Amino acid sequence: MNSKNWQNPRSVLRPLASLCIPRYHWFMTLNLPNILTILRLAAAPGVVIMFLYFARPWADWFALVLFVLAALTDFLDGYLARAWKQESKLGAMLDPIADKAMVIIALVVITGFSGMNPWILLPATLVIFREVFVSGLREFLGDTAGTLKVTNLAKWKTTAQMVAISMLFATGAFEHYFGMQSLAMTQEMVTAAIDGSGPDELGLWWKYQGMIVSWWGGIIMLWIAAVLTMVTGWDYFNKARPHLMDPKA
Repeated sequence: MNSKNWQNPRSVLRPLASLCIPRYHWFMTLNLPNILTILRLAAAPGVVIMFLYFARPWADWFALVLFVLAALTDFLDGYLARAWKQESKLGAMLDPIADKAMVIIALVVITGFSGMNPWILLPATLVIFREVFVSGLREFLGDTAGTLKVTNLAKWKTTAQMVAISMLFATGAFEHYFGMQSLAMTQEMVTAAIDGSGPDELGLWWKYQGMIVSWWGGIIMLWIAAVLTMVTGWDYFNKARPHLMDPKA
């Protein structure tokens, strides 16, 4: 640096400012809605960590609480961004990524501890396939990805997925309590406790009811989510088809 540059402080500060301003602008996009989205993205692998470092049923409860809180931020961050006029490109990019990561990772965990149950495995496969397929479409479309704007039906699909996953996490907790507390009991004692013809000092009846209700509720909602997933996936494919058939694409 020559002596003339030292005599002109602006010539020194200008390169430094050019380095700092992009980082400053990125930092300014970290408003509350974007912070909630980032926290939801970080919570996705946290579901796996719950089962790696905690014994059941604590892992089930912790995963359930973490997932429900993360799901609530999905509705809250969008609402706040619109209400406070803080919508940003960073939020628009991270929001679908966080949703997909949270749903896919949770489905993988549930499929694992359910013993690859086909009632869960098949709809989970359809959901994961669709999410990957639509993400690929958006990446291919690039600047024209606005063609695949999120529809109201897609929002219902996401809601059904999150309700289903929450109920299936609850099933794991009820199932564990019921199995452990009835382990030393005969089948006749368990049946009598459930149908009310015998003593139920351990509360097996409500644990059994919780297990059954959350299981079938979760399965029904998961299949509804799978159907909505395929319908919205087909809708996005039809919207992208003209661009796919374009010889210049």
